Amino acid sequence: MPAFVATYVNPQGKSVLVDIEATDPAQAKRSLRLRGIRATEIKAKPKTTATGSSAAAQLSEKLKFSKLNELLEAKPGIKDKAVFASKMSALVNAGVPIVRSIDLMASQQKMPLFKRALQSISLEVNQGISLGEALRRWPKVFDKLSIAMVEAGEAGGVLDESLKRLAKLLEDNAKLQNQIKGAMGYPVAVLFIAISVFLGMTIFIIPTFAGIFDGLGAELPWFTQMMVDLSSLLRSTFSLYLVLGLIAGIFLFGKFYATPIGRRRVDALVLKLPLFGELIQKTATAQFCRTFSSLTRAGVPILMSLDIVREITNNSIISDAISNSRQDVLQGIPLSVALGRMNVFPDMSISMLSIGEETGEMDAMLSKVADFYEDEVEATVKALTSMLEPAMIVLVGGIVASILLAMYLPMFSVFDQIK
Repeated sequence: MPAFVATYVNPQGKSVLVDIEATDPAQAKRSLRLRGIRATEIKAKPKTTATGSSAAAQLSEKLKFSKLNELLEAKPGIKDKAVFASKMSALVNAGVPIVRSIDLMASQQKMPLFKRALQSISLEVNQGISLGEALRRWPKVFDKLSIAMVEAGEAGGVLDESLKRLAKLLEDNAKLQNQIKGAMGYPVAVLFIAISVFLGMTIFIIPTFAGIFDGLGAELPWFTQMMVDLSSLLRSTFSLYLVLGLIAGIFLFGKFYATPIGRRRVDALVLKLPLFGELIQKTATAQFCRTFSSLTRAGVPILMSLDIVREITNNSIISDAISNSRQDVLQGIPLSVALGRMNVFPDMSISMLSIGEETGEMDAMLSKVADFYEDEVEATVKALTSMLEPAMIVLVGGIVASILLAMYLPMFSVFDQIK
């Protein structure tokens, strides 16, 4: 495909060159316009000294690298978007024009994808497009929650306040996610260490002692013999089949979880897990109440708020419940009644929501419920960690003690024979 060089003027009044691939200048102009760039001049890009298949090969490699780079490019996380919203709120509140504020944020941004998005958004806003509409054109960077909060702020003339609420909301959601990751990650990490210690001692240390035992010619205790046999098994081709089977199992589980039925079954099972299921339910309740409260307070319609909350909910069972509740609300059923039928949120949260609907203070009531369950999540994580720590220590210590016992039992037998 032919390459062109386009010239356009940025908001600072400087001429900028940009490369574009298109079949002709007209298509190049249309492609640039979709990116928010109004080209003042488009010229064919000069050909390099490379000719024929060599030039085509270079272009092909360049395109492949570009696509690969796009796939591997880091996307902004929830914390990155929270920082952006917080800084934008401060700039807008200080009276800095929106375009200038976005340009300042773009100049400070280190993430390439985020930087390109902000530069494009700046151009579009400068051309008269609303900030919310400009954000919609970058779905890989800004989710529906961020867009809805910005659009509500623009419509109400309180963009700075809306951005401030968005930043607080994203920070709260990030805190909840980190608490869950910490609660889940600790036992997984310790279990990984325990398995590594067990495999290391079984594969590398026990064989050394097995050679010593053979030299002594003594009959091995059953426990020691079992560990020696296990060591031999792990050092044979069986271990290769075991690893391949494990990889295949993980792959098949991923495929199963990627299907709607598979995800529902796994998510339903997760909610029934002791301790962890309750923790996930409390986290989902806190996230729902906090997000829904922030959206309705910002002026986002209830049905749209439910759509947004449903999309950011990680558990498909809870997500489906919110979706079904939305259909009930659409038919005129109160939200508290609709959610109560689903049996996925704690009764207390439903009761508080019902009171909020009756008093006309639903957003304030949900905010209090969110505060309560965020504290509950934090307390549950601490209690869970305090219970798991000694259990994990006992597990690792038990593994090491068992292997040491297996290695030293034959020595005790030899000493008894000598006596």
